[in-house]
Amino acid sequence: MTFTVEQEREMILALQKGDRRAASWLYETFADTLFRKVILSRLPYVEQAEDVLCDTFRIALEKIETYQIIDRSIFFWLRRIAINLVVDTYRKQVRKRELAERILARDAVHMVMGSRSTQADDVLSQTEEEQDTKTMVNLALEKLNPRYAKALRMRLLEDQSREFCAESFGISVGNFDVLFHRASKAFRDNYPP
Repeated sequence: MTFTVEQEREMILALQKGDRRAASWLYETFADTLFRKVILSRLPYVEQAEDVLCDTFRIALEKIETYQIIDRSIFFWLRRIAINLVVDTYRKQVRKRELAERILARDAVHMVMGSRSTQADDVLSQTEEEQDTKTMVNLALEKLNPRYAKALRMRLLEDQSREFCAESFGISVGNFDVLFHRASKAFRDNYPP
């Protein structure tokens, strides 16, 4: 459903007066777009995304009286609430993310650097595969911004802590996390080369 700015303004005024039909209208009009294009694209876990959607509308309805009507759709206000909630969700998962990063880092290092097989044929084929993988990883790293490549090497190949990496870049840990996230995305876009 699409509404003109004037129709939307009338519904918002009704919402601010406590009209339940207007609350239903708000949800029916914007829930699907918020879920698919704003929340799920940033938080690809359906259950968590659904929770964020519910919380978005809960907060919006709690704070609708503070919303100031402008010549712009209320969608952008809802979008900002949803994005803030997605960020909060990730912040709550920092410990889980750190653990996941360590597991992925060790797995990547093992995949690129190590072999545990004792069979000669396995070792030869693994050695060839590892050499090919190392070559592809290095080619992909060479295509990246030098800061991205350095961040990935330090964190994944050298197994340096986030704090150490941030200090060596002269930035905060939060900024290093952003740098590492962007570097990981750039690497995924370039691997295999």
